[in-house]
Amino acid sequence: MEKRIAVIEKEKCNPEGCGGYLCIRVSPGNRMGNEVFVVGPDGKAQVNEDVCTDAESVTVKKCPFSAIHMIKLPAKLASQPVHRYGKDGFILYRLPTPKFGSVTGILGVNGIGKSTAVKVLSRVLQPNLGKEKSDFSELLQYFKGSEAQLFFERLSEGKIKISYKPQAVDLIPKQFSGKVKELLEKADEKRQLSDIAKRLDLTNILNSEIKELSGGELQRVAIAAAALKDANVYFFDEPSSFLDISQRINVSKFIRSLANESTAVVVVEHDLVILDYMADFIHVMYGEAGAYGIVSQAKPTRNAINAYLSGYLKEENVRFRNHEIKFTERPPDRLIRTEPLISWKDVGKKLGDFKLTASSGDISKKSVVGILGPNGIGKTTFVKLIAGVENPDSGSISSKVKVSYKPQYLGFNSDELVESYLNVDELLSKQLNLEPLMKKEINKLSGGELQRVAIADCLSKDADLYLLDEPSAYLDVEQRLIISKVIRERMEQFGKTALVVEHDLVFIDYLSDSLIVFEGEPAKHGSVNGAFPMEEGMNRFLTNLNITLRRDPDSSRPRINKSDSRLDKEQRESGKLYYQ
Repeated sequence: MEKRIAVIEKEKCNPEGCGGYLCIRVSPGNRMGNEVFVVGPDGKAQVNEDVCTDAESVTVKKCPFSAIHMIKLPAKLASQPVHRYGKDGFILYRLPTPKFGSVTGILGVNGIGKSTAVKVLSRVLQPNLGKEKSDFSELLQYFKGSEAQLFFERLSEGKIKISYKPQAVDLIPKQFSGKVKELLEKADEKRQLSDIAKRLDLTNILNSEIKELSGGELQRVAIAAAALKDANVYFFDEPSSFLDISQRINVSKFIRSLANESTAVVVVEHDLVILDYMADFIHVMYGEAGAYGIVSQAKPTRNAINAYLSGYLKEENVRFRNHEIKFTERPPDRLIRTEPLISWKDVGKKLGDFKLTASSGDISKKSVVGILGPNGIGKTTFVKLIAGVENPDSGSISSKVKVSYKPQYLGFNSDELVESYLNVDELLSKQLNLEPLMKKEINKLSGGELQRVAIADCLSKDADLYLLDEPSAYLDVEQRLIISKVIRERMEQFGKTALVVEHDLVFIDYLSDSLIVFEGEPAKHGSVNGAFPMEEGMNRFLTNLNITLRRDPDSSRPRINKSDSRLDKEQRESGKLYYQ
């Protein structure tokens, strides 16, 4: 038996944009006198599941914002939600289970309920079991006989203490004013501030004002504040955001070190290389973004990520995506050198105490070039020099090319509709799923939506060189791989060149023909090296990171080798730190 679930995403519902409740006007049920769609108390459309029939599939298709979802689920599952946001809101089914002594990961697309699940487990959100409200005894009965029952019982008895690092670290300056040290002293229940500050490279900014911190500094401060709590279950929601690759690896090691026999760690993460490196087990979350999310059983990390990429959960016999996400092993010389599109010689640029140098190099026509290097090393400055946004103090750049530039920080602040701002072709709009955003105001877009609009705006312009600074920020795993595929295909199709600054190794591996590697000392000096063929560039970069990469034998995705493992030693001895 199946049950029909009806959901309206309130954030997407825009009565003014559709000419006044289009769903009410076109609904077959409403035309027959049934109040399937009505105006809710919040002024948005509301759907009554009890009178909703299959005929409403017409209404779903007519909504210009893709705000309406009609879902058929097994009756048993549909009657047992953990939490529902209102009578026609998002529904969460099942929960991940923290495992003491282990790091448990949660993997899924944006809008699938990952943060909701973490908030329920950390008691930031009281689950309602799909009703108006429920009490704690009902929650225990719901999970009776499962590991979650024991977890919630111990939580209610005070035997489990929770520490929670939220996703939105950029809100910290709005919630706290003062110095970093003052914030961390308030959190320091373990009396380990000095040690943890050192391990997370925060010592030099302890006396800095919170409002002056970069995104990466805020992230590490938030991680430190969570870790300083005397807890035995730690939750980290997207801990790699704003961090460079070196910082991501360091943070991964730090988070792993928190797990022991009496301590469990739960992590939500989109960077597959980092999640793979950090987690022991992973729950895959699937369903329909914005409508409902289901938590799978926990699987060993490698199996879970490969199952996620395949779109099929064998043990549960569930296919949640109609295609596989595939990586391919490239031939050693994928890059075919063509004539240079742009070149530079003896370039120097000073910004305060920081100096960037680029001795000589060029970027070939019809190629995709990745840029790798730590934060504060001059990557964005170099991109701005190439783009002509800034001028070098010395040296020369052959800049007789048309440039389209997507900056790192998306400073849009406009009530203009997306459809008025963007001028994109139908294929690009479809690839980036822009149609549901077209009637939205730009300043009401989420971080991920704004990123897709900015990428589309950059790629839609007529240019010779496309510069994209951190295009994966705010995007989930699938969106990242879609974006990388779109960039690569458009460059090949139109014979253009792209230069991409990125910290996600999976993204760079999936996308690039060649690499520019930045070296030096962050905030003091940086040097530009390359562009190199992929293997040479990655070998140089991984040498700086002191890690080796292998490919998974089933999915061919890149994975970090454990230090001093057999493969790690073999690759170091052969000089092939990046295994193609």
